[in-house]
This record gives sequence, C-alpha cells and structure tokens, in this order.
Amino acid sequence: MKKVVDARGLSCPLPVLKTKEAIDKGEQEIEVLVDNNTALENVTRLAHSRGFKVATNKCPDGEWQILINRGE
Repeated sequence: MKKVVDARGLSCPLPVLKTKEAIDKGEQEIEVLVDNNTALENVTRLAHSRGFKVATNKCPDGEWQILINRGE
C-alpha cells in the first residue's frame, strides 16, 4: 500500500522532513504532494540519495505529485 505525504502549503524543510519520516519508517512506495518547486527539488534529491526511483507529475492546478519507490 502506498503512503501519501501531503506537504502542500508547507515550506521547506517540512516536506523533506515528512518524506524522510516515511522513508525511515520503511515505506517502499510513497506519494508526496507539493505545491512549490523548491519542495519538488529537495524531496526528489532526498529520495535519490536514499536509493529510491522517482517520477514526477505536474498537476493541472500547478501542484506536483512525486512518486517514490524502492524498486528492485
């Protein structure tokens, strides 16, 4: 089951900290929702540094969906 981290409306470093918390709990699949480019870049960087694969989707409302998974 995918863990959803809703970090919309939060300024850095909170989106990164919430994502790190999910990673530290052993989540293998995480969907992070953010609404600014800084959070997008920082969460993506964190996920890559922890060995996760990352895919991003820009939503029509200008927000971002970041899909993070451990992969094989």
